[in-house]
Amino acid sequence: MNSRHSPHRPGRRPRLALATGALLMLGALGVLGLTGCGGGGSGGVTDLGVSQTAERRALPEAFVTRTAVNYSPYRTSRNESELRNEVITPAQVLEDLRLVQATGIGMIRLFSSRAFSETVLRVIRDNQLDLKVQLGAFPNPVTGVAAEADNQAELDAAIRLANTYRDIVLVVSVGNEKMVEWSAAKIDPNVMAGYLRKVRAAITQPVTTNDNWLLWASVPRVIAETVDFAAVHVYPFLDTFYDPLRYDWRQKSVPEAQRAQAMINATIVEAKQQFENARVGLARIGLPDLPMVIGETGWAAVDAAGGPALAFRAHPVNQKMYFDALQQWARDGRRTTNGPKAIFFFQAFDEPWKQGDDGWGLFNVRREARFTVQSLGTCGVTWTCEAGTYTMADAVKWVPPTLNPAVTAPRYTLFADAVTAGEQRAAGLRWDPFAASSYRETPAGLPSADGGVHFEVTPNPVDFGWGLFLYSDAGRLENLSGFNNGRLNFLVRSDGYPGKIEVGISTDTEDRDVQEAFLQIGPGDFGYCNSNGWCPVSIPISAFLAANPKLDLRYVNFRFIVADRYSFTGKPLNLTGLPPVRIDGLHWTR
Repeated sequence: MNSRHSPHRPGRRPRLALATGALLMLGALGVLGLTGCGGGGSGGVTDLGVSQTAERRALPEAFVTRTAVNYSPYRTSRNESELRNEVITPAQVLEDLRLVQATGIGMIRLFSSRAFSETVLRVIRDNQLDLKVQLGAFPNPVTGVAAEADNQAELDAAIRLANTYRDIVLVVSVGNEKMVEWSAAKIDPNVMAGYLRKVRAAITQPVTTNDNWLLWASVPRVIAETVDFAAVHVYPFLDTFYDPLRYDWRQKSVPEAQRAQAMINATIVEAKQQFENARVGLARIGLPDLPMVIGETGWAAVDAAGGPALAFRAHPVNQKMYFDALQQWARDGRRTTNGPKAIFFFQAFDEPWKQGDDGWGLFNVRREARFTVQSLGTCGVTWTCEAGTYTMADAVKWVPPTLNPAVTAPRYTLFADAVTAGEQRAAGLRWDPFAASSYRETPAGLPSADGGVHFEVTPNPVDFGWGLFLYSDAGRLENLSGFNNGRLNFLVRSDGYPGKIEVGISTDTEDRDVQEAFLQIGPGDFGYCNSNGWCPVSIPISAFLAANPKLDLRYVNFRFIVADRYSFTGKPLNLTGLPPVRIDGLHWTR
């Protein structure tokens, strides 16, 4: 996965789902109505491109017969900025690869050719591991001479490794979700085709580019004619968050006892449809028989805080159900003309740097086997197993929300020292960051009008910004429907926090389709200030409802969000050095 547009943060798996706008547009037009050659002319390739002629390189038998997984070895990095400094040792890689092998997986996909790829390939060779590799080259958008030089260095590394480890590297992929319309790091197809041609001319292995099915459904001819096969990403599980109506993932009409399996079945049907949409796109430009693989697909075992809300879907048992169904699809695909010749599961291990986009691994970050693969070995012998005992009956499924009695108090208090007569104090809530920001309760410094302790947030932004939310981790939804004409109130103090800051709330709905609303406020808006004194902020709930009319105050989960997502507040990406933000006297009033 590449950068995705989570409403909380751009999730990053060198994987995540389709942007809402893209999906809604596609749903309205229908994929068969997409225009054909998005890349225009041949872009320098011959009239009969590689993919149309005998020059097309056949996929090796090992590539189309082995179970495959996406692999990265990162363990300790807490965010993207720390990746470059993480030390990855051969011993760690060997541990990982032996665990992967123990599951019966025989092929791994690497995303880039620098950082750690040579370590992985050397470990496979030196330890005579029976593993094959799809090597990746990871170019980035060309923003200038230095960026292009870096891309060329990446391509050169891929060429060198593919030739040096020719018996291990079966195929090479250039680019990961770099051309699909919602990519946050787009590369022009003509530029990408040039990269593909450079790599292909210098090696003997088949070459492709990995991208979302939406790209392949309207693939530019300049790309389709330059590759030996198509590597297609499908994430229908994740698409349920970005477009809840794309397919019937909830399966409400199915009895609850059978609903989890019905949800998996519906997801597999959708995955196959997305794959077929990609094939139709290739057929439209005369390439109906171009070999196709699933380059990425997966299922999260954890509904990670700060990422796309995947309750009723993300669970170790559901992950196993999807994984098992994929293996059957892979077996079927190898026997048919139009099926996927390989399926790469996303992914081998959890990686904490992905934060809210983590939790998709067959193993967690401690290298403990998840339920999905535990039965393929022996707990305590083959591997250490993740805590928790499950049966297939423990799979989660869609259930309607619990409507709790409405809060009738005139004030619903979230965080305050002063006691107010008649108030209802929220219970069982916790704070969670979605960008590793630190926070604490402290009496230090200038006291607010509320007195006692206040809540201090120290931003530790990642590239897109930072944020923190207050919610019930037990999933209790508060019925605040009586506050629709009320206000969200708090005291705030910051010493020159630049520009705007964000305040938000989030609710569930009867369909369990999480809705959220953020307001970007600057000094003077609703009483907000950044002059290092305590200022009372009072925001009408109607402002949140205007920002997102789909909010349902009967089912409030995130009672308060404070954030700064730079693309929404107008700040440059990667901004750091932000001062603390202090909050006190936080409450809703009628």
